[in-house]
Amino acid sequence: MLECVVNVSEGRDGEVLAALAAAAGEDLLDQHVDAHHHRTVLTTVGEEAARRIARVAMDRIDLRHHDGVHPRLGAVDVVPFVALDGSTSADAALARDDFAEWAGAELDLPAFAYGGDGPTLPEVRQRAFHDLAPVAGPSRPHPTAGAVAVGVRPPLVAYNLWLAEPDVAVARRVAAEVRGDGVRALGLVVGDRVQVSLNLVDPERIGPAAAYDRVAARVPLAGAELVGLLPQSVLDAVAPARWAELDLASDRTIEARLAAR
Repeated sequence: MLECVVNVSEGRDGEVLAALAAAAGEDLLDQHVDAHHHRTVLTTVGEEAARRIARVAMDRIDLRHHDGVHPRLGAVDVVPFVALDGSTSADAALARDDFAEWAGAELDLPAFAYGGDGPTLPEVRQRAFHDLAPVAGPSRPHPTAGAVAVGVRPPLVAYNLWLAEPDVAVARRVAAEVRGDGVRALGLVVGDRVQVSLNLVDPERIGPAAAYDRVAARVPLAGAELVGLLPQSVLDAVAPARWAELDLASDRTIEARLAAR
């Protein structure tokens, strides 16, 4: 079984958000919406939901009129495939490559590949259309939809930590200090608040509790926000007494949503 975590550059239009969820259908495990990031993360199962979501995003999102604090390449921005129990990283890589070819041929959308033996997602964002060419589709951005980064990766945890005082210079300094060693970090202004936005790319080793404590040791925090789902094993490594503080819960794991489905 494969998980696909589709990141779409829309977080404000309720009709579009409903259409994206409807496109995912019964394959949707979770939908996390952020108006300030102007971004939605749809956690899905299998390969077909991502294609249905991508068609809606192409039809309904115009990047020429888009603003948001999160970096983005396209309307359907990031499409990573993750191997769950019963599948392998090779299965996920094949799904990545198939989606990239499909997006180029069916949507006329430039597709960049990341993960595995290829570049990382941050490298794709930095190098796309400069010294890095799409693996499928046109060599220039789509006029309204930009491009898509299609990847293969292990499970990660997307995690936002809110600063008690909205000082973006401090957030960026802290992000630079905690970045690396399995943690990607940015300091962002989000409305009238400031956050350190994290991707925990090795959550079995550095999970939400460790990340929270690393940031809290450097700056007072007002709270935490889990984006999407996390593996059960990552939740099990955190003392239940800390779940509320860390914005974790037993029904917010991949396994719990699969069981409910």
